[in-house]
Amino acid sequence: MRLLYLLLSLIMVLSFSSKIKAQNQKPNIIIILADDLGYGDLSCYGHPTIRTPYLDQMAKEGMRFTQFYVAANVCSPSRAALLTGRLPLRNGMAGEQRVVLFPNSSGGLPASEITIAEALKSAGYSTGIIGKWHLGHLPQYLPAKQGFDYFYGIPYSNDMNSIRNKSNPPLPLYKDSKVIEENPDQSLSTKNYTEEAINFIKRNKTKPFFLYYANHFPHEPLSVSNDFKGKSKRGLYGDVVAELDWSVGQVLKTLREQKLDKNTLVIFTSDNGPTLQHREAGGSAGLLYEGKKTTYEGGMRVPAIAWWPGKILTNQISETVVTSMDIMPTVINLANINFAKDRQLDGADILPVLTGEPGKADKIVYYYNKTTLQAIRKGSWKAHFYILPSSAPAKEFGKLLDQPLLYNLDTDPSERLDVSKAHPEIIEDIRKEYDRHVKSFTPMPLQFDAIIENK
Repeated sequence: MRLLYLLLSLIMVLSFSSKIKAQNQKPNIIIILADDLGYGDLSCYGHPTIRTPYLDQMAKEGMRFTQFYVAANVCSPSRAALLTGRLPLRNGMAGEQRVVLFPNSSGGLPASEITIAEALKSAGYSTGIIGKWHLGHLPQYLPAKQGFDYFYGIPYSNDMNSIRNKSNPPLPLYKDSKVIEENPDQSLSTKNYTEEAINFIKRNKTKPFFLYYANHFPHEPLSVSNDFKGKSKRGLYGDVVAELDWSVGQVLKTLREQKLDKNTLVIFTSDNGPTLQHREAGGSAGLLYEGKKTTYEGGMRVPAIAWWPGKILTNQISETVVTSMDIMPTVINLANINFAKDRQLDGADILPVLTGEPGKADKIVYYYNKTTLQAIRKGSWKAHFYILPSSAPAKEFGKLLDQPLLYNLDTDPSERLDVSKAHPEIIEDIRKEYDRHVKSFTPMPLQFDAIIENK
């Protein structure tokens, strides 16, 4: 009888200990980043013919954002901002001539910057990136130098290869710091990335991990596996988005199977708006105006879904203004990291938003094109100081407006109704914010203007 009592006591102690351990365990973090996916490209964001059942379900089980912004309207600076929590002008990834990194670029994300991977690695996390890096292809700039333990993917965009441009080298596929294939079959990319993501999760299920899954689709050139070819009414672009949707579903399924779902925050989003110039090969910004390479809403407001069973309430739609730079401070706080005090972050912890507390309505969004601050959103209001429609000739890019345009994004997200004449006081208030912001810091010089010759 005494032995039975001791056994029961031991079971209770072990059970209590395991509960305490589970409560104190640091959450896993997964960021899934699509490439050039538009605000209107998912069925849960209103696309009439592209079916995305897995992302739709993710949104039903979590939170879908309607006002989520990126820090740049093209790849490299947007990715740098996401991973550092800092505007591209602060982290050395904004330039006036070169906007993104190319196979003959000599630079990359500065070693002095601290990425989410570096921050989490310092807190005992395993870190991995699968997919597109695009923050420097030379050895000193590859993911291993920015806090990632594991890398499977490509160093820059999927169109920067010798097949598309004879002056470029073959597109390399990396595993860690070694090239394992050149010009890989891109119709298999999403399936391979998915398998790698699943394996990474399984390998690291007993300790906290950070997975940055940055699929290079639906960036053109488009390609899809036979399982999804011809399945969408939207053509090849729809097929590619459908396979990306399936891939996200497999990641979430794996988390459930490994019993990691309740301790894992997953955020899905895009690096910038759709490439409208590619027509059928590009996506849709939905009701938003314009797309990639512009500072209109369609260029920098993107789809975003957050999922964390038990922490984020189900079927939530957040109208809070959020940016990709908010992810870094949120992760820092979740992992209880004592972050460096020598640098300014441009985001804020959004855990209160994720758990149901209302966010601030007066959050400010800065819309940069290259090195020029072209527009500012403050609360409901957005003032355009420059105009940059993607359809304008190159010589018109960066044209300063004599009279700023003003839109109320709550009532006019399509930026059709200029109300500047009716609200001069709003224009004046945002002008003051413009002056304050540009004087508040000294931009870091661009890190990749120099060009190297292809060998």
